[in-house]
Amino acid sequence: MRRLFFLFLLLFSVSFAEAAQSRWNGPSSGEISEEDGIPVLVKHLPDWENVLPNVVFATDIETLRAGIGDKPLFDVVEFSDGTEAAAARYAAGTLVLIEYTNPQAAAYADERIKARIANFPPDSGLVYRKIGNYAAFVFDASDANAAGALLDQIKYEKTVQWLGEDPYLYKRFERYMVSTVKDIFFSTVLFIVVGLAMSIIGGIATGFVFYRLREKRRSALTAFSDAGGMTRLNLDDLSETIPQK
Repeated sequence: MRRLFFLFLLLFSVSFAEAAQSRWNGPSSGEISEEDGIPVLVKHLPDWENVLPNVVFATDIETLRAGIGDKPLFDVVEFSDGTEAAAARYAAGTLVLIEYTNPQAAAYADERIKARIANFPPDSGLVYRKIGNYAAFVFDASDANAAGALLDQIKYEKTVQWLGEDPYLYKRFERYMVSTVKDIFFSTVLFIVVGLAMSIIGGIATGFVFYRLREKRRSALTAFSDAGGMTRLNLDDLSETIPQK
């Protein structure tokens, strides 16, 4: 009885796995979703569920060319081991998302792509952006703003860790130092100005209060004379003023 139960459980698991992967009939990927067997890269396309029937998934440049045609820059794009691409057509243009396996390969490809794009005319209809280890292209874009909005929907959700020396470490440190020095300078100037203003206001308030207390004290004093009521010099300003007749 126990053997029959385990056999039934095994058959159920296999059937469930086949049913989960039935939605994807394209090339196999090195990283697939455990829920439905769809490559994770495909799910990073904007609105991937609606464009899934038209998605082109490739692990080599020939498959990508066959799926969407030969596009500019494909001659400088290299598919090393593990590199994958997903493409789909949108209203803003044809989106191609190429994922490299490590930051070094992505940085190297980014340099080659930018060097090639520098020779393109402004109206080439191509919008490119590096997003993490992704090289994202929008081909045949009639509106650069719409293509940029399409690229904004792509989120790279993996942690990038350099195996060797980070080539952008110095730039990040430089930006951090500039930002930190600017914040410290602004905070110092603000502290000095506020402190000076508070000192002036506090000094004026203290002087006014002291003056009012002194005047109140003087007004409460009675006239004093050490000359038997005779008029004396009011050198200390403590005697009452003799009213004029």
